[in-house]
Formats: sequence, C-alpha cells, structure tokens
Amino acid sequence: MPLDQATQKHRGFGFVTYLEKEDAAAAMDNMHNAELYGRVLTVNYAQPIKIKGGEQGWASQPVWADADTWFERQQQEEELAKLNAEHEATVKAAEEEERKLAAGKGIVEEEDSKDDPMVQAEAAALAQQST
Repeated sequence: MPLDQATQKHRGFGFVTYLEKEDAAAAMDNMHNAELYGRVLTVNYAQPIKIKGGEQGWASQPVWADADTWFERQQQEEELAKLNAEHEATVKAAEEEERKLAAGKGIVEEEDSKDDPMVQAEAAALAQQST
C-alpha cells in the first residue's frame, strides 16, 4: 500500500494484480462495497498511465511498440522527398522550356516591332529627350 510521505501512514488504497481477467472481475464483484475493519471498500479497475508524448498512449505497451510507426514515417518522408525532388526537376525543365520559347518569340516580336507605329513613336520620343 502506498504511504503518505509526510505522515508515513498508508494512503487508504492499494493495487492488486491478477493474471486472468476473469479472476480480476470475480474479485471486483466479490469485494466491491464490502466492509473491512469498519470501512467500505471501493474496487475499480486501474487505468494504465498515459505515456507523455507517446503515440501509442499506454504504459503497458513495450518500448519497441512505437518502432514500427517510426519506420513507416521514415519511409513516407523519404518518398515525399523523392516526389518533391522530381517535382522540382519537372518545374525547372518546364521553366527552361518556357524561357527557350519566350526567347524565340522575343526575336519574332522584335522583328514585328519595327513595323509597329507605337514603337516607332516611342523611339522618336526617346531620341528627342536624349538630345
């Protein structure tokens, strides 16, 4: 039974462990609300303590229980990194292709701009400002 640190007296509760669930259920049925030394007993199942930060959540699980999910997460992160690298390579290739097409169009646009009266007027205005 757990002791109170200040008074060194028992705190009024205790834990009993059974190997079989049926034995625990029978003891709970038998002892709940029974009287012992003038006190009424309250018998409950003890809930496992939750592990702080643990994904699985219960202290009764072995340490390596989280290892399987860790490995799966690592595989997912590696796959995501590969997909991101492929996406970036595809985007760079598309941008390069777009630059090549734009450069080709730029030459055509410059040839067309010689005949454009607005371009000629702007060039004349710039020439007058510079003189």
